Amino acid sequence: MNNRFKFLVYLACGLFLISSCKKEDAEIPDAPPVITGLETEYYVVVKEALVLKPTIATKVDSIVWVLNGQRVANALQYSFQAPATPGNYSLIVMAYNRGNIIQKVLQIATGRYVNWQTTTSTILTLEASQKFANKTDVKWEVLSAPSELYRLSASNALTAMFTTVDRGSYKVKVSSGDLVDTLLITVKSTDRAQSPYITKVFDYLPAPGQFVNDLPKYVAGDTYETMVTKAGKELIGEDANLITLGGWGGYVVVGFDHTIVNVSGRRDFRISGNAFGANSNPRPNAPFGGSCEPGVVMVAYDKNKNGKPDEDEWYEIKGSGNFSAEGEPWYTAAVSNKVDVRTFRNYEMTYNRPTTETPGTPQGHISISNYIRWTDNQGQQGYKIKNTYHSQSYYPAWVKEDKITYKGIRLAQNGLEESGQGSYYVLYAYRYGYVDNYPNAHDNSGIDIDWAIDKNGNKVNLPGIDFVKVYNGIDQENGWLGEASTEVGRGEDLHLLGTNIATIK
Repeated sequence: MNNRFKFLVYLACGLFLISSCKKEDAEIPDAPPVITGLETEYYVVVKEALVLKPTIATKVDSIVWVLNGQRVANALQYSFQAPATPGNYSLIVMAYNRGNIIQKVLQIATGRYVNWQTTTSTILTLEASQKFANKTDVKWEVLSAPSELYRLSASNALTAMFTTVDRGSYKVKVSSGDLVDTLLITVKSTDRAQSPYITKVFDYLPAPGQFVNDLPKYVAGDTYETMVTKAGKELIGEDANLITLGGWGGYVVVGFDHTIVNVSGRRDFRISGNAFGANSNPRPNAPFGGSCEPGVVMVAYDKNKNGKPDEDEWYEIKGSGNFSAEGEPWYTAAVSNKVDVRTFRNYEMTYNRPTTETPGTPQGHISISNYIRWTDNQGQQGYKIKNTYHSQSYYPAWVKEDKITYKGIRLAQNGLEESGQGSYYVLYAYRYGYVDNYPNAHDNSGIDIDWAIDKNGNKVNLPGIDFVKVYNGIDQENGWLGEASTEVGRGEDLHLLGTNIATIK
């Protein structure tokens, strides 16, 4: 075999091997395309365009769009033009590369409605179109909804506020006489899961009381900011613990990471306390009572979207005794026992820093009788005692000022000594509308946002709330038990937790 022939044989073998390798390479497919950035359902108003531009995570050779079985585009981006007549369309986007065909199916509905979009538990402000500009009798109503957990708040105005717990499509009608518009609100889930519990503490200032500086624990050097942070560590999340609000007026301000929807006919949220019933009340057939230390509730929604409660945003939850306790089942007994059953709507009390923490000779449960001097705007004054059970200072130790003034509603005193011997105090529950007033598992621990009123006592129509303030509404010393002191624990959005508690009307 001559050299030339050998060369040709070797060349043929080499070409065969190279050809075989290329054939094997060609049979290895690319990674399948991944199509993202598209919803599965869209709504488009007639005669308007919807531009669709998906994100393709891997290499593709071709992208094809098929509308109702007809190929309409071969490009990364597709613009759907809604015809003048409402209808429903099936749009398929297919991505090709070597060895793969991946598709995503989209459903497009077109209609004559004005389209709005929002996310769950977020307040959406709706505006009527210009044709309603001079109308004063504008009405808003929900025509259809995939869930009962929504709120549409309007008062014959050109704007309305809408919010809902559940995603889906909601139809809303706005009308004035013969003028009618139908809005379609598409509600999507938020990108991040919403917590049903407290997510932030904005402010904390207890009034002097026997658990102050202990719940939460004050350490020398702590500042206002430190104590707010400590209150947050106790209250934020599902595994919350109790903090004290101390005596009358002491308060805490908390927030959620979403709007708690004001659902008609239901309680909307709950702030836990440590109320419980008496085991052996000496008075037969007594109404529910035991350790009920009602905290007045204020609510606010984030009108200006700055993420914090502002002073002009607060509304009062009108509890059963905010104006008078005469309707409470224990009222007559309280009057007979000469308990102070007056209710003060614009009450102020000032506490002075104690001049001594050194106890004298104990007198029963009292270690210092003239401990913290107080005055109020009703011309009254006196001293809060220090008892023998709690030796720390009752005055908030991080407060630099020598006096603190609190403002709010002072409820009628609800504590009665039932034994006749000074040994058995029963703190009776108000009927509804307060924190730490009923056991946490009781329906009456739930709060309905529809109980909210403005500063003039007028009922308000809130879509939902973002912030809650609780302050102790009772000023009363109950013998050896000490002062009535509201305690606050876990906060809950009842709707996100799936808890359905009917309201009281």
